[in-house]
Amino acid sequence: MRKVLGAAVLLLLLAGMAVCLVSCGTTPPPPSATTELISAIRVSGAWALYPMMLRWAEEYQKLHPEVQVGVWAGGSGKGATDALGGVVDIGMVSRDIYPEEEGRGGFWVPVAKDAVVLVVNAANPVAKDLAARGLTRGQCAGLWLEGKEATWGSLVARPAVREKVRVYTRSDVCGAAEAWAEYLGKRQEDLLGTGVHGDPRMAEAVANDPLGIGFNNVNYAYDTKTDKPVAGLMPVPIDVDGDGRIAESESFYRTRAEVKRAVADGMYPSPPARDLNLLTRGKPEGLTREFILWILTDGQQYVDEAGYVKLPQEKLSAAVEKLR
Repeated sequence: MRKVLGAAVLLLLLAGMAVCLVSCGTTPPPPSATTELISAIRVSGAWALYPMMLRWAEEYQKLHPEVQVGVWAGGSGKGATDALGGVVDIGMVSRDIYPEEEGRGGFWVPVAKDAVVLVVNAANPVAKDLAARGLTRGQCAGLWLEGKEATWGSLVARPAVREKVRVYTRSDVCGAAEAWAEYLGKRQEDLLGTGVHGDPRMAEAVANDPLGIGFNNVNYAYDTKTDKPVAGLMPVPIDVDGDGRIAESESFYRTRAEVKRAVADGMYPSPPARDLNLLTRGKPEGLTREFILWILTDGQQYVDEAGYVKLPQEKLSAAVEKLR
């Protein structure tokens, strides 16, 4: 069980988040209905929201030292199942809430925005060409939906490069894969490729495979200390207009800050950009409600520095009103 610890320990954890998660691929032990929890608020779910929730929990506990918040990562599907099953108080879900989840009493509010980006190994044989040309939606559909056996050279008009593309996808039920599949016009279960569990393992798999390609949430593709891509990874631009080149208006992948601005300004496609949500079984009450209200108000001051995109104020206000 991962209990959110004191501020000093958490500062060290957050400072090394990207390096630790990518190098170790560590998944926190998930909660279960029989787990003895001393935390007053239990949260599980999306890897996309996990670093942000750790920061919110840390800051909230500074204001309310009598409150303990337990946070686990495991994917959006896990968060939704845990929340609706009463295993946790709040589920982190980095995708739209499904009608069937609402039918089971799911209550949700958006709290921040994030995006999924394409990643390849930094030593990819056509890395410079990918940076200059990007990949189109059609090319990505060919890899993840049609299972085309492509070479890296065929993707960038360099037939002499014959190394085959190795495609990775997510094996866990998650918002990142759902957002990527939605961008391609399908659902996560339609995605092909070698399955890996969790954002950290996806980043690790691609960083260890010079011919690999995958997708990561922004905060796992970029280093939280330097704002630059994680060592061993290169984010690949999406050639939105399909003209075979990355124009200046499409070139915003050098740092995490550039990607965030593109998401906030609507320059990055949505999906794979999307809102991040908190899900509860029924309308939350008591301490759970107060914590979510704080996240939507005072807690928003930490969104930008944690590497996320703040939602428009009207959307945040609507979420607050929904909780009242």
